[in-house]
Amino acid sequence: MNPSEGHPVLLVGAGPGDPELLTRKALRAIRRATVILADDLVSPACLRLARRGCRIVHVGKRGGCASTPQEFIQRLMVAEARRGECVVRLKGGDPGLFGRSGEEIAHLRAAGIEVEVIPGITAGVAAAAAAATPLTHREHCHGVAFVAGHTADAQGVDWAALARSRMTLVIYMGVAGAGAIRRALLEGGMEPRTPALLLQSVGTVEQRRLDTRLDTLESDLRASGLASPCVMLIGAAFEAALDLVRAHRDSPARRDFA
Repeated sequence: MNPSEGHPVLLVGAGPGDPELLTRKALRAIRRATVILADDLVSPACLRLARRGCRIVHVGKRGGCASTPQEFIQRLMVAEARRGECVVRLKGGDPGLFGRSGEEIAHLRAAGIEVEVIPGITAGVAAAAAAATPLTHREHCHGVAFVAGHTADAQGVDWAALARSRMTLVIYMGVAGAGAIRRALLEGGMEPRTPALLLQSVGTVEQRRLDTRLDTLESDLRASGLASPCVMLIGAAFEAALDLVRAHRDSPARRDFA
């Protein structure tokens, strides 16, 4: 079959884990697929939506864990598309945020295969929603920066510039480098008591939350036991949310109940 006459390869965002947060278009793609190449962060609940007989290939890529080589994933997408399969490359969150979709799109196009991208809800947006707090606030913050935290000690992120920006920082893959991130932001001039929210496994039944501040981020994270996958939200926009958490925690009714 000529690749241009077959199905396009679909790069689909599966959202943070809750299948209720899939878009309708993403759900149709999953149900139409004959082959799904699924990332490690795609929840089993989303994969159970695939039709009977769909072949699901797990091609996980997680920091610190055994990972499927990117080159293998790209060759497999091309091979399955050329066999006439309806291929869905299913990624946790949104394909365009830290999902290597740029490499995959380029590889598929170079092979003469059509590509369609179906966006999903990224973990940072889902985390703010789960915490019932905004990422922006007209009185405190007018922008958002999505950052890969595992580059904390590298040259890829200008943490000092981010500290000065007054934007909300949504940091992915930052648990291991939390100490370095904290130090870099403080050295860059960020206010030590800037609120921080951390959510582990957002959008799943294993979701856990930590409310803290930049100056105690590293110690509080260590004490909490939170681990990857975890997204960190740092910024003044969360001040109201933390005030509500403290008020609820310290309320007489809660103390009496405890």
